[in-house]
Amino acid sequence: VQLANFMQIRDEPGDSAWAELREAQAMAGSVLPKVGAACITDIGAAKDIHPKNKQDVGKRLARLALHNDYGRTDITPQGPTFKSIKVEGSDVIVEFETYGRGLISYYNEPLTGFAVAGEDKAWKWATAEVVGRNTVKVKSADVSAPVAVRYNWADNPQGNLYSDLYLPAYPFRSDEWDGVTINNVAP
Repeated sequence: VQLANFMQIRDEPGDSAWAELREAQAMAGSVLPKVGAACITDIGAAKDIHPKNKQDVGKRLARLALHNDYGRTDITPQGPTFKSIKVEGSDVIVEFETYGRGLISYYNEPLTGFAVAGEDKAWKWATAEVVGRNTVKVKSADVSAPVAVRYNWADNPQGNLYSDLYLPAYPFRSDEWDGVTINNVAP
């Protein structure tokens, strides 16, 4: 299970050790056999590290196991995951790996949780809209030449991009810039 949303909601986008740990969990789940990481960034609480809603956590883990380990291709295993970006002027087109009919905004509200940065690595909130079954267009009036995009990259992210089965999109970053945990080493 990836780390749930936890701690204070930040007003501005930026680096997050919590998000970097979620990224490490997702990486492990993508390369190790019989390992998966269920996204639960929509289930946690700012002041409680352990989500009270254990049922949905269990259901998401069951989806992963049934699809990946028991061959149940009729079960959607997870929400959308990052695939690639393409910069088109001041727009960033983000492509996702999706199951089902595609991407939606929860409650049909404007998409939240996206940020972009230029070469200066200064993150700014961005507007985003679903423009295809598996694509989202992202842009910020504050970044005229974007080079990278992040989604739900925070301790307590508030993004609302989901699959049509209401499974949350996984947090991601398209950049490979050094993060806040770069110098952390085990004792």
